[in-house]
Amino acid sequence: MSAPRQSSGAAEKAARVRLFLLDVDGVLTDGGIILDGDGRETKRFHVRDGHGIKMLQRAGVGVGIITGRTSEVVAVRAKELGISIVRQGAFDKVASWREILASTGVPPAETAYVGDDIVDVPLMRQVGFAATVADAESYVRDAADFVSTRAGGHGAVREIIEFVLRSGGAWDKVASRYFTDGA
Repeated sequence: MSAPRQSSGAAEKAARVRLFLLDVDGVLTDGGIILDGDGRETKRFHVRDGHGIKMLQRAGVGVGIITGRTSEVVAVRAKELGISIVRQGAFDKVASWREILASTGVPPAETAYVGDDIVDVPLMRQVGFAATVADAESYVRDAADFVSTRAGGHGAVREIIEFVLRSGGAWDKVASRYFTDGA
């Protein structure tokens, strides 16, 4: 696996993150939308991304979703992960972000956003730390401070979260229990 691509200053930007926001399709999923014969939508989420989100929350970082589509599956997954900031049907992601900032009091420089497509670029240019997945469009990768080595829906979010946790010095705190023998 090749090394992730990061811009100069990416670790310093990531260290300030107090609110971590995500797109869904192409980031938390592989971008595929599966419809059954009755028109019900299903999505595939990677379990390691979910565990990474829980580790981020244990480190005291808020997590939220801003997505252009509306899907009951997303609401269910967000509830499973304890994500209360969920904006679906967000056609103007920057406006949704501003609304979230107003309600949380988190300054722009302390927010992160992970997107993968053209609709995400305006918000990626506003947040303090912008990240994307390996299979994002080239112009999205160009707008990112950090580009994962993994594709969306295949553990990319976990990789980005680990970078944020390590950059902010919280990795040892949230991961140490997994590396001790219980003594």
